[in-house]
Amino acid sequence: MKRSAWMTALILVLVGQGAFAAEDIVVSDFEGDNYDGWLVEGEAFGDGPASGTRPGQRTVAGFLGGGLANSFANEGGKLVSPVFKLERKHLNFLVGGGYTGGSSIKLLVSDDDAWKAVQTVQGRQYAIWKTQVLRWESWDVSQHQGLDARIEVADDAPGEEGFIVIDHIVQSDDDFTIPLGDFTRELDITQDYLHFPVGMDVPSRLVKLQRDGKSLREFVIQFASDDPDFWVYLETHEFRGETLTLSADQRRYEAANVLELVSAGSEPKNFDTYYKEALRPQFHYSSPRGWNNDPNGMVYYDGEYHLFYQRNPFGWDWGNMTWGHAVSTDMLHWKNLPDAIHPDAAGTMFSGTAVIDTKNVAGFKTGDEDPIILFYTSAGGTNPWSKDVPHTQSIAYSNDRGRTFTKFGGNPIVDFIEKGNRDPKVSWHEPSQQWCMVLFIHEDELGFFTSDNLKDWTEQSRVSGFFECPELFELPVDGDPNNMKWVLYGALGDYMIGEFDGKEFKPDTEIIKYSHSQYFYASQTFNGIPAEDGRRIQIGWARYMDMPGMPFNQMMNFPLTLTLRTTNDGVRMCPMPIREIESLYKDETTFENKVVKPGGNLLSGFNGDLFDIDADIEVANAGRIGFKIRGIDIVYDASEMTLTCDNQRDKGVSEKSGKNQISGKTSAPLKPNDGRIQIRILVDKTSIEIFANNGEVFIPMAAFPEDGQDERLELFADGGTAEVKSLAVRELESVW
Repeated sequence: MKRSAWMTALILVLVGQGAFAAEDIVVSDFEGDNYDGWLVEGEAFGDGPASGTRPGQRTVAGFLGGGLANSFANEGGKLVSPVFKLERKHLNFLVGGGYTGGSSIKLLVSDDDAWKAVQTVQGRQYAIWKTQVLRWESWDVSQHQGLDARIEVADDAPGEEGFIVIDHIVQSDDDFTIPLGDFTRELDITQDYLHFPVGMDVPSRLVKLQRDGKSLREFVIQFASDDPDFWVYLETHEFRGETLTLSADQRRYEAANVLELVSAGSEPKNFDTYYKEALRPQFHYSSPRGWNNDPNGMVYYDGEYHLFYQRNPFGWDWGNMTWGHAVSTDMLHWKNLPDAIHPDAAGTMFSGTAVIDTKNVAGFKTGDEDPIILFYTSAGGTNPWSKDVPHTQSIAYSNDRGRTFTKFGGNPIVDFIEKGNRDPKVSWHEPSQQWCMVLFIHEDELGFFTSDNLKDWTEQSRVSGFFECPELFELPVDGDPNNMKWVLYGALGDYMIGEFDGKEFKPDTEIIKYSHSQYFYASQTFNGIPAEDGRRIQIGWARYMDMPGMPFNQMMNFPLTLTLRTTNDGVRMCPMPIREIESLYKDETTFENKVVKPGGNLLSGFNGDLFDIDADIEVANAGRIGFKIRGIDIVYDASEMTLTCDNQRDKGVSEKSGKNQISGKTSAPLKPNDGRIQIRILVDKTSIEIFANNGEVFIPMAAFPEDGQDERLELFADGGTAEVKSLAVRELESVW
């Protein structure tokens, strides 16, 4: 009896610890040729399970085995499972879906002979690149245990983005959205890099690098278990000599420790292939690996231009927002430095700016160099590390010319204001002898703040009309230093001109359009450029230019010099390429006073993919005059007085939707000056940037090469003749 009681007690303990947990019950794994007892209505799901991706659909990944239910086949339809009894605490399943929603999965239970829905979930979109990755969903059904149930999967949404995909429906006492545990690996850090394999068609997992249980890095990565699409790296130079723990959440149906695939090295893996890829921009900056978006912290200090930028070091898509860092002496040839600031428990590192604290008002200086101070948004809630933490504004500083940065122990410097407050732009306001910050508050509202020491900030005023990534600076009108005006803009670049007294911005104009395409966003201008230079230089993010098949994604627009000029439409901000581009000219051909007739081509014999083309054209009696560059038309219509870039091959893809944002055609009004138009065109591997009438019109465009494309250049006229007063065609060298 005593032994029996002891055994009983042990069994109860073991059961409580899950040692004898009830086995999982597979409701359906969709592995057969048909739906095996499921009621099929309509045509959306086809006659049987899909083997994966259906024709015309983005790649479907993350399902188990060889089949799944996939409603991409047609519009309208429903699957209803056979009746089964709820015998476990959780009902788990893998699910994905289209962007438009409208599709759903419902759990119906029978209570008093009536079926009622007790759980519902919409088909969810988890697209990475062109991949639809299924994720685990789990319903707590403990209160319904013992009842009869059935599952209803419905596609009620129209269009190709109204589909739903589902696989592997499992009853379990476990919640499958919670990892089984963590894979772990102890690492002696003796090298500068850890290499991680990335797969574009696998679910993401959370990886942590820890010291004594405290996270040093946390990031989400599509960790490839075999045949990676590319490799990324984690920089570990600052941890040399330490023994650290690497962990990754273990998913269901995994056995091998994926962390065994991580290796160390003195340089990134496959480093000899960097900047040699087929779609790598040749004179625009792009991140060495992974995703990039907004330029950040642009500042000049002692001969170096610093470009910081939003970066995902561990993936091809947006996420893990970190400040990448590169320096240059000419804004063309960039040297990549280690990432400057990394996500922490306050959030990921959203956009901001940098200043040189020449007077050491913040008190951070410890050596001979002036501190470089970064202002950034601690974007709480954007990673698992910072769950339920709000957005605040923070600073980090460097005393070694920006090679390393230390986060301020007194962060945040600006507390939470309203949801989404972010993107501090800081600069010195000479008339009021104070530092000024413009900050996106929420919706379309910006706030202005002032400080004497860069750490304590007071809000002074607000203005409406702009969304995120604000910028504020002063420029002379027509080069007159006695006629200075302030420019304020948001992420789109559309701007207002007005007055700013250090506390309040008073506009003289309505919002004025800047870029005539979507391939320009979140631009910033350099702080700290010496007065003797006198230029205001801007770099934007050439957004939505997804780089299919590449180990990097996105790029920056070319650096531009901004001026305020009086035009026929009033004072306007006019961008033009920086003069440093002249150092890339390797071959130049010029023309003067050449007549262009219908059917002719002044550029016959020219071909290639890297050019700076500069033309001054008298329209004369031509109806249309234009260029054809790599099969893309750039045409001026004299009767409509519009300039159009018509790129029917446009592959620009939204990082939000995964779909083409525009048709590849955009137009802008362009009035001749004394019957003449000026057109300048920068042509890179994946882009065309157009500047008309010395920057009065700015049209940046995506221009991806295609196999077998025609690389010839043309300059043509239709409906009459035009005269080219001057034309320079300059072939460019790669900066890499």
